[in-house]
Amino acid sequence: MKYEDWLAVWLESYVRPSAKARTYERYASLIRLHIAPRLGAYDADGLTPAVLQSFAASLSAGGNLRADGGLSPNTVSVALSVVKNFLRAARLAGVVQTSPAEHLVHPRRTERPVECFTLAEQKKIERAALSYKKEKMRGVVLCLYTGLRLGELLALTWADVDLKKGVLTVAASCHDGRGGRVTEAPKTPSSRRVIPLPKQLLPLLRAWKKGSASPCLVAEDGNPVSVRSYQRSFQLLLRRLHIPHRGFHALRHTFATRALECGMDVKTLSEILGHKNATITLNRYAHSLLEHKASMMNRLGKLL
Repeated sequence: MKYEDWLAVWLESYVRPSAKARTYERYASLIRLHIAPRLGAYDADGLTPAVLQSFAASLSAGGNLRADGGLSPNTVSVALSVVKNFLRAARLAGVVQTSPAEHLVHPRRTERPVECFTLAEQKKIERAALSYKKEKMRGVVLCLYTGLRLGELLALTWADVDLKKGVLTVAASCHDGRGGRVTEAPKTPSSRRVIPLPKQLLPLLRAWKKGSASPCLVAEDGNPVSVRSYQRSFQLLLRRLHIPHRGFHALRHTFATRALECGMDVKTLSEILGHKNATITLNRYAHSLLEHKASMMNRLGKLL
């Protein structure tokens, strides 16, 4: 058996029944673009640790198919995890006697730098989003005050918002699949959470709900909005405001930064963001926390 044959079996018989749709699609994409072209022609007993380590090095050096250079360390690590998983399954299924991937060396993973908007930029974005001709852009303001991920925002329905209690429930997330938009349960138990709504948002949400003809908070002509479409609209908004390009996730980082600046404790922030534990939040926003403490010390020094 060639590995390209086993990869197809593994995807359909092992991954599809047990993984979320997004995980399946990502694995399928990595296999189609990187793994099958480089490893698929090998016989079942033809892969060795040296071949696999060379494969890992080739992804790091020149795996980027859209531009010169390699894939990011994080993407290479995911690809190597896929290799380990399908070889482990091949061993358990009796396709091979041993897995040559057990001692693969992963590239050092890097934490992406946290990008957020300045307070002045945030105010410009808020004013523009609220005055935008399409109501769907109000979701940008909601993210700035709740820290929602984009997929969580677009999966929200009005049934998830309790305006009397002033809370919203994150019960789903969505992404763009090959066959259209896919909505599913949050990735982790901690991602399912209840977020308190700032009081100044409640009148906005009431007016938004009253004028909505869709069960979804974010809709266009009554229909749900795709992730890519919303990302494009957000980038156009930034361009119109002459604000430097930042990804949509910067709204979430901006919320976290402002929350720390206002004195919110890390544990509470972690629960609102849906992190597994407060250590993740502390590590990710340690720089923002240190900057805030330094600013407070400077102010205190001036007063004294």
